[in-house]
Amino acid sequence: MSDEQDGFREAAEAVYQELLARVGEAQPEPRLDATRRAVELLGDPHRSAPVIQIAGTNGKTSTSRMIASLLRAAGLRPGLLTSPHLQRVTERIVIDGEPISDEAFAAAGEDVRPYLLMVDAELTANGEPPLTFFEALTVLAFAAFADAPVDVMVLEVGLGGEWDCTNVADAQVAVFTPIALDHMDRLGATIELIARTKSGIIKPASSVVTANQRIEALDELRAAAAQDEASIAIERSDFAVESSAMAVGGQLLDLRGIAGRYEGVFLPLYGDHQAQNAAVAVAAVETFLGEGTRALDLDVVVQGLAEADSPGRLQLVGVEPSVFVDAAHNPHGAASLAAAMQEYFDFAEIALVLGVLRDKDAHGIVRELAPIAARIHATRSESERAIGEEELAEIAGAVAGPDAVVTFARAEDALDEARAWAAAEPRRAVVVTGSITLVGEAIALAEAGGWK
Repeated sequence: MSDEQDGFREAAEAVYQELLARVGEAQPEPRLDATRRAVELLGDPHRSAPVIQIAGTNGKTSTSRMIASLLRAAGLRPGLLTSPHLQRVTERIVIDGEPISDEAFAAAGEDVRPYLLMVDAELTANGEPPLTFFEALTVLAFAAFADAPVDVMVLEVGLGGEWDCTNVADAQVAVFTPIALDHMDRLGATIELIARTKSGIIKPASSVVTANQRIEALDELRAAAAQDEASIAIERSDFAVESSAMAVGGQLLDLRGIAGRYEGVFLPLYGDHQAQNAAVAVAAVETFLGEGTRALDLDVVVQGLAEADSPGRLQLVGVEPSVFVDAAHNPHGAASLAAAMQEYFDFAEIALVLGVLRDKDAHGIVRELAPIAARIHATRSESERAIGEEELAEIAGAVAGPDAVVTFARAEDALDEARAWAAAEPRRAVVVTGSITLVGEAIALAEAGGWK
């Protein structure tokens, strides 16, 4: 790395540290006015390009990345905002297929700083909390997209929908991945209430594309679409995965879109849930580019899905032994992970390296994963929100039996022991899961250790 690149890296890190000094993502403010004020002062960069917005409980990041990849294959220059990041904050802001450069991130941070401070002062004067980390980062992303510039913004909702700060933008297409129970302290204790909050991203006269949902969630989405006179396309009715077959490095799909059929399309991701995400992404892009009345070129779908990736989602980070990471952090995601491991791989035994954050349903996660685990290494990431390893081991032992659980204070030790166990016998593997922070640490260890 050159001295100039070192300087940009230091400047980007300084901006990130300023963001980290704000209230974190675990404590979002249910408001839009603060973010609206900041983008207003900046000249409304959130209106510099049309918007596709993605809400849901699981699959948002994968679907967002597939949508952006399809748009690139169609000749557009998309800006993509996802969260959280695995290793570096610049992963969250992707411009034309590449994470934002340190130089551009630092420049955007410099540009927005005085306006963020101005809004902070106004909020404080009114007795309100200053802008949060995610509010400030979202404003920075809008500024970066406007400066790039991009042809379309693909925005993953941070939490919920109605009051999530990304919702200051008016989406032409509102996309919903499967809605399940998560963040119930913030979004409500039922699927119905959670779906109602998420449906807040639907705007008047827009279009809605949704994955197959539980009936109570679908009823809420239909009601919100009807109220805003928005069209709605629903998986299995208006579009579908017609077939999927295992292939080296992923799966081959036959997709029925809203307007076209796409057969023999390779997706370099595993699991029925990723096939579903691909169908939703194709339908969303059909809707955005042709209002669901014009099929995409097959070449666009083939290229867009073949080039799609989703780091941290059933990602192979090590071989001999095989080590996978997956960011499943709720029971719904854990169930999808368990199903994919059984369907796409033929391992005789799996060691699960598990770390869960305190606001998550650890019991539910273990319940879904225990059937595929020969042993569970209970540990914790470096996050302050992580459940302690002893407490997690007790939860895991109650589900899987105490003899199946080993406790590790350090994630690195849990991984080392799991890899040694897996290497001792053929057809063994390691799966690291339970929290995105643990997955990020495992990826860093894999890269440093040269596991591939």
